Amino acid sequence: MKKTSDLDGAHARLSGVSRRLCTVPQQPSGKQIKMRSWKSNLLATVCALLVAGATASCATNSSAASSDSDVPLVTVRRTDLQVRVNAMGELRATESTNISAPPIAGGQLQIVKLVKTGSVVKPGDVIVEFDPSEQEYNLAQNKSDYEQAEQAIVKATDDAAVQVAQDKTALLKAGYAVRQAELDVSKKEIVSAIDAQKNQLALDEAKRALAQLQQDIQSHAASNQAAIEVSQEKANKAKAAMELAQTNIDNMRVKTSLGGLMVVRENREANGGFFFTGMTLPDYHEGDQAYPGSVIAEVINVDKMELAAKVSEKNRGNIKAGQAVEIRVDGMPERVYHGTVKNVAGMVSGGFFDDDPSHMFDVTIEIDHPDDMLRPDFGAQLVIQGENLQHVLCIPRQAVFEKDGKETVYVRSGSSFEQREVKVTSEAEGVAVVEGLSEGTQVALVDPVKTAAGPAAGAAGPTPTLGGGR
Repeated sequence: MKKTSDLDGAHARLSGVSRRLCTVPQQPSGKQIKMRSWKSNLLATVCALLVAGATASCATNSSAASSDSDVPLVTVRRTDLQVRVNAMGELRATESTNISAPPIAGGQLQIVKLVKTGSVVKPGDVIVEFDPSEQEYNLAQNKSDYEQAEQAIVKATDDAAVQVAQDKTALLKAGYAVRQAELDVSKKEIVSAIDAQKNQLALDEAKRALAQLQQDIQSHAASNQAAIEVSQEKANKAKAAMELAQTNIDNMRVKTSLGGLMVVRENREANGGFFFTGMTLPDYHEGDQAYPGSVIAEVINVDKMELAAKVSEKNRGNIKAGQAVEIRVDGMPERVYHGTVKNVAGMVSGGFFDDDPSHMFDVTIEIDHPDDMLRPDFGAQLVIQGENLQHVLCIPRQAVFEKDGKETVYVRSGSSFEQREVKVTSEAEGVAVVEGLSEGTQVALVDPVKTAAGPAAGAAGPTPTLGGGR
């Protein structure tokens, strides 16, 4: 009735203005013609203002009505709820080993043989071979040095033996000379004083020569021993280098200690060492060169696989170790795997500069019976069978709105709605477990403010079966 009376009043006012403005003489003069034009413009303006006012009045009355009648409602109820947490995960191997270029000095190593990605290898298999020509040359050179050092040892030993024999002969002669001089000195009583003095001088000279020879013999022995030791050291050095070269040759054939799936890694030296995040690089292949220590490939044990996933802070409390998990691997949706929750992180994952503002927790899931179809880095869709909640307050998840960073619901109060903050403790398949409401309370499934603004904004999807209508 109010809408009708407002429109009737607007039309009455519009008719009165029109009659007053349109009353003019039958034969207008030039001045009257100008006045009539001015009145026509004024009439059009007044009509537009009156129509706009009437339309606004109708829109205002319709918005108020929609807040009471056009908003779908749901009733807060208590029920038992089996929490099922949906998450995304990524397969990873729990047991793997890296195949690296051997730590050999001398620059890059060239790959001459490499097992291809996807090959199944066994413990002890050769995964990659490098060109051993340089090490083979070093082995031959060191072997020659070793043989020369061995010959030098033999020669030094023989020279020392000859020197010892010569020293012994000289020592005998010097000892004989001393004995002879002592006999001559004993004749001093029967010879002249001059001859006796000469004999004494000869004895002193013979003793000095003997002492000097004894010192020389000691020096010869030390010198000969030093020559032998030098040659021995050269032989030891050449032998060590020879053994190192042989070890390097053996290390050129890199074997795996773990059986599993072969995965060749990216060659980060393919562009001269220039690399940035997101850049696509080719894998290593035969003919490439690699620096010592570079990881060429990885062997993964596919018999021991697990899933790494992340769950929100709200779902963290509903997940515990040992809970069952249903797994569907991307690309193989027809195959369903089963697993169990291995552990749940106690701290939020991600660093200080992480772009994700939500608090996510790492969850590790162990696959019960993995098969040969699974590969690392495959994505998977997970359904974690969480806690079985008893007698909890539930509403559809779409009835919870984000307002100023807080979770909010619109509670019906008479013919209007009251905005109220709540706490969502768990979510499962479109249902939210809330705190801060009473059982039987009616809440809006859509934002009543937006619904009042127009029909398009108030359009709501299908209502979940949890709550009742109004």
